[in-house]
Amino acid sequence: MTDLAAATSPAAAEPRLEQHRVELTGYCYRMLGSAFEAEDAVQETMVRAWRGLDRFEGRSALRSWLYRIATNVCLDMLNGRQRRARPMDLGPASPAELATLGAARSEETWVEPIPDGRALPATDDPAEVAVARDTIRLAFVAALQHLPPRQRAVLILREVLRWRASEVAELLDTTVASVNSALQRARATLADHHPTATAAADPIDDAQQALLARYVDAFERYDLDALTALLTEDATMSMPPYALWLRGHAAIRWWMLGPGSACRGSRLLQVTANGSPAFGQYKPSAAGDSHEPWALHVLEMSDGRISGLNTFLDTARMFPLFGLPPRLDG
Repeated sequence: MTDLAAATSPAAAEPRLEQHRVELTGYCYRMLGSAFEAEDAVQETMVRAWRGLDRFEGRSALRSWLYRIATNVCLDMLNGRQRRARPMDLGPASPAELATLGAARSEETWVEPIPDGRALPATDDPAEVAVARDTIRLAFVAALQHLPPRQRAVLILREVLRWRASEVAELLDTTVASVNSALQRARATLADHHPTATAAADPIDDAQQALLARYVDAFERYDLDALTALLTEDATMSMPPYALWLRGHAAIRWWMLGPGSACRGSRLLQVTANGSPAFGQYKPSAAGDSHEPWALHVLEMSDGRISGLNTFLDTARMFPLFGLPPRLDG
């Protein structure tokens, strides 16, 4: 009999369930592409597990049982859904001369960011930390959305969580041969759509922290010469919930000095998202006596420079999720 079966009281069972919440949230986030949907999925998993405690026979570990429930919840949620995407997945780069952002799309369109603390379990193993960070990055999660839901589950369980094929087969009520076949197809699809999605991100070390300090200084001074000098030549900039996205120094500079010039005078507060550096951006208020939420920046780093500026404008949902204050006074 397992430790859960031995827990005869709700008070004993609850902490045993809750200790798996963060890793389950990371799994559901990779499956669903939304922090909010992932938390809903994990909550539903906990409810189903709680209701099914008396039927849990202990033939599998508690963790495996919870992953089975979470997988079924995610598959139900994905049934008939359009895949979430990033702006660069939906079409070519926008011309820099566009004067407006265009029409906003619904929140269900986009792969959304998640705070590291909600999806990455604490560990003292640097190798595990690196793998966890790399497999929660926006590019990787967006690449996963190209996979059919069951292939997505197989790839995450086998490649990210390192489950054995026999364990995945048991979880999905299928055969080892079927699991191996699904994994091969998933790898091929991932390579076709995003061949660089699994490339390792730059480590958050002293050099990267110095780069981030220069980014904050350049952005808050709105020095576009200094800011673009920190970018790779083919850096991208996107602004969900809008489909517009830009590529290259010239386009990003034109936009930020044109339609984006209202960001002048902003302040940034650092957080972490998707294993990457991120910042809450606050613009000056109309009255000029405070700074108000405007965007969440999630940066992508490559070869000692910034390769992606992912700017999420849905601050009403994002800032509370990341624990960012509703305004900055003074």
